[in-house]
Amino acid sequence: MKKLSLILALGGLALATVLIGWFGVGGVLDAALSLGWRGFVVLILAQLGIFVLLGLAWRTLLAAGTPLIYIWGRMVRDAAGNLLPFSQMGGFVLGARAITLHGVPARRAVASTLVDVTVEFLAQLAFATFGLLVLIFRMPDSALVWPLAIGLIGAVLGSAVFIALQRGVGPIFRAVAARISAGWLVSQSDRIGALEEELRDIYDRVLWLALAASIHFVSWLCAGLSTWLALRLLGVEIDAAGGMALEAILQVGLNFAVLVPGYFGIQEAVLAGLGSLFGISPDITLAISLIRRARDLMIGVPVLLVWQIFEVRRARERLLS
Repeated sequence: MKKLSLILALGGLALATVLIGWFGVGGVLDAALSLGWRGFVVLILAQLGIFVLLGLAWRTLLAAGTPLIYIWGRMVRDAAGNLLPFSQMGGFVLGARAITLHGVPARRAVASTLVDVTVEFLAQLAFATFGLLVLIFRMPDSALVWPLAIGLIGAVLGSAVFIALQRGVGPIFRAVAARISAGWLVSQSDRIGALEEELRDIYDRVLWLALAASIHFVSWLCAGLSTWLALRLLGVEIDAAGGMALEAILQVGLNFAVLVPGYFGIQEAVLAGLGSLFGISPDITLAISLIRRARDLMIGVPVLLVWQIFEVRRARERLLS
């Protein structure tokens, strides 16, 4: 898995470099720099606000605990998935690990992560449906309409299967843990029964699940508005619905590259292709990708450094105890 992630990361970086070079490094950089530091700060603040919503959605599933713990855990999850050289699944593991350092039992952290990822994906499907409807209304003859519709139907069916499998998560959990957790989750495999009980408890709280899904949907809408705002700051004449639809379709494309660390190359390729649908030149959409990555670096690097400080402190406490 580590070798595959590294190969995919290097391949993605090469693809991103080729795309930026093909459409003109100077034009892409000029477009990105035209945002200015004030605009960049606005986008960072917008992303921090989205993290608050994402953390609240996670905490809602358990209906207990300090929201700041889950906001922090979500920031670690995304920072690891975006910046470290392994797939998004590695980010899920480290996000769960981060909240255990602040008092959340390991089995509860793992169970709530599994459900949170599922609920967020369901909310993303609703957001993608919104994007598809905008595309159908404005460009009914687009070649993307049917592939997106088929992909959404497949995703819904896949989500139903994944939720059903979580009720019998024992064998799956052991297999995944052995692959991605470097031993941490494997140590919890003797407590699979307790994990399944945690999952049942979470899924039995239907109203809380619905609330968490609603918060996730709002966070996706905010992500779409953030993309629209970035485009407007770069001087692109596009309405809010168009900006949100672009983000929705982008996320559908990224879902097919979940094993690619940071979606390197894939994000750039999808944005370059989507730009023409919305009348946006490739240098602008590639500039948006660079801005997103710069934003992720500005937020993610300090988050990962602080998380490592917490890890070192916990290790020191164990040695002294």
